[in-house]
Amino acid sequence: MTTREKPQIHLRIRLDGETAIGPGKADLLEGIRETGSIAGAGRRMNMSYKRAWLLVESMNRCFREPVVEAVRGGRARGGATLTPLGEYVLAAYRRMNEETNRAIGGEIEALRGMLADNGD
Repeated sequence: MTTREKPQIHLRIRLDGETAIGPGKADLLEGIRETGSIAGAGRRMNMSYKRAWLLVESMNRCFREPVVEAVRGGRARGGATLTPLGEYVLAAYRRMNEETNRAIGGEIEALRGMLADNGD
């Protein structure tokens, strides 16, 4: 990180012991929304389909309703979309992350100024 970059806080929201949503899962949800595909979203993140699918399953387990609906069928008929709950979870996570950065960014910057020089 260069001295000009603002520090970024990346929340991980744990509910009942499992991380329901964090920065990687949020990025995966955005990728699914934009590509219409779990595999496509995973590729954009340099993530295997299996890893992407496991993350989707984890999120779907965490919430009362699924956040992603997948339709099997391969390239021609398959796909995935965010459910209304998925859209809400993603938007809420992004809002919480932004508010956290605004609220404690100054403190994080102060702590960063106290770090030992790492040779940069």
